[in-house]
Amino acid sequence: MPIITLTTDFGEKDHFVGAVKGAIYTEMEDAKIVDISHSVSPFHLHEAAYIIQNAYKSFPQGTIHVIGVDSELNPENKHIAVLMNGHYFISADNGIISMLASEIRPEKIVEINIHDRVISNFPVLDVFVKVASHISRGGTLDVIGKNITEIKQLTGIRPVVSNKESQIIGNVIYIDNYGNVISNITKKLFEEVGRGREFIINARTAKFTQVHTQYSNAINFDLPPEKREEDGKKLALWNSSNYLELAIYKSNPTSVGGASSLFGLEFRDTITINFNSQP
Repeated sequence: MPIITLTTDFGEKDHFVGAVKGAIYTEMEDAKIVDISHSVSPFHLHEAAYIIQNAYKSFPQGTIHVIGVDSELNPENKHIAVLMNGHYFISADNGIISMLASEIRPEKIVEINIHDRVISNFPVLDVFVKVASHISRGGTLDVIGKNITEIKQLTGIRPVVSNKESQIIGNVIYIDNYGNVISNITKKLFEEVGRGREFIINARTAKFTQVHTQYSNAINFDLPPEKREEDGKKLALWNSSNYLELAIYKSNPTSVGGASSLFGLEFRDTITINFNSQP
């Protein structure tokens, strides 16, 4: 039986997550449920998209991903089920899927049309669980929806490259549990535009001229511990998803602070990379 993952902004205090899991088990007692996150900031589409984009590929093909963020049905927020890269996604058509599909074309998209058969004021519980259960039993998307070709685009998530390719202008799209700041600038874009040129990364008052591949690369372990610059060491790196990340080595947002607070960066703030004119 396929795994069913849950990603929501429900938090852990209320009954919502437990109710959804209970509904799944009522449909299928032997279901396999994995929580990706229930701590997405309320209605934060970009945050949800980033988390799902970087988690789903670790699951086996055929996994069903239920996304419960901004999922209320209305004329501008339809419900969709998508087959993409061998995975199924059940979500509102609010733009989240467009980020997942930025580099991979969906194999099939349907607008869910079972609402007349399901009494619902809690779509994730009443509608998404029914769809996930149907897929899990081997059902096709055609039975629960009508084919569509267009989905809502999540705007403001793509970096801009200047006409002369001397600059990449990106934005903060996610701040993680350590206060690290993730931008929408990928390593692939950086290498295509930069072509080996020297560069300066600017993020408010913080500047960087190197991008590391691991957090510990910023520390000189040839020096004895008492002479190393570790606490509060700022660094830029390509994170595990190959996005440009600005971080503080071994940061703790609740005590010394993280990159977000220390650099004064929040969601959508600008991060720029300026390249020298000559390679």
